[in-house]
Amino acid sequence: MKQRKLGNTGLEVSALGFGCMGLSYGYGPATDKAQAIALIRKAVELGLNFFDTAEAYGPFTNEEIVGEALAPFRDQVVIATKFGFEQGDVKKGLDSRPGRIRAVAEAALLRLKTDRIDLFYQHRIDPAVPIEDVAGTVRDLIAEGKVKHFGPSEAGVQSIRRAHAVQPVAALQSEYSLWWREPEQDILPTLEELGIGLVPFSPLGKGFLTGKIDEHTAFSKDDFRNVVPRFTPEARKANQVLVDRLGAIAAARQATPAQIALAWLLAQKPWIVPIPGTTKLQRLEENLGAASIELSVDDLRQIHEALSHVTVEGERYPPQMAARVGR
Repeated sequence: MKQRKLGNTGLEVSALGFGCMGLSYGYGPATDKAQAIALIRKAVELGLNFFDTAEAYGPFTNEEIVGEALAPFRDQVVIATKFGFEQGDVKKGLDSRPGRIRAVAEAALLRLKTDRIDLFYQHRIDPAVPIEDVAGTVRDLIAEGKVKHFGPSEAGVQSIRRAHAVQPVAALQSEYSLWWREPEQDILPTLEELGIGLVPFSPLGKGFLTGKIDEHTAFSKDDFRNVVPRFTPEARKANQVLVDRLGAIAAARQATPAQIALAWLLAQKPWIVPIPGTTKLQRLEENLGAASIELSVDDLRQIHEALSHVTVEGERYPPQMAARVGR
């Protein structure tokens, strides 16, 4: 697996990471713990060394699984986790007070079975706490050796700049994919200017870009896509044209739509590291195949031309969640 550097801070990771959230949160019933641990360890065996979790995934259970799975390989891997919600519960609202950040760090170190957090994200910008105080608290944790690198998640340009002025930001985590390209407008130029990496979550459009979801797909009752406007049956039907065109491009390259979608992201900038998630070994291996696909300038032009006139229907978040992003 090729390696990439996230920005100018020296943080080097595999070209693809593993978003662990779906193993225990967000996409229906949690994966059996033993199976989840086995899958994470298989990912290490296959060359991945960058794993993403958060206290809010569960809450707490995802960090415990990641910690147990990676304990035998701790010095070979990079672990990212997050703070920012009251008591680790997304439903209870935001909380990035300095004392809370410290408490999350200490608890995460125990759950992750480690003595340092490689990348500590603020899960969402908290308007009640100045970003300078947040960055300063993480700066202190870095000085104490408990954290190695800092980054915000789903932050706006001004928050990124203000945080970076206090503590150099290694990476921004944000959604970015062939069906959510808004970061290209302001975020990517800012990151390039400041020397900050980008870690796209949902690089496969929460599964839609795999071509395995259509208007008839039924999600389990605890799958958060049930409340996402972009995943209503009507929106899925309208958005199928995007997947169909992506599928045609993939077939011509003897690849899958997921592989082309990931390869496209990797081709955008050398400091972009997508973190697709999965619960299945087959999908893990498929995703990893994207890292060996080199898209030419002509390939990228073809993708652009094929998709440029496709309008994606539906917002990516319901209103209550949308209010928390881009601050």
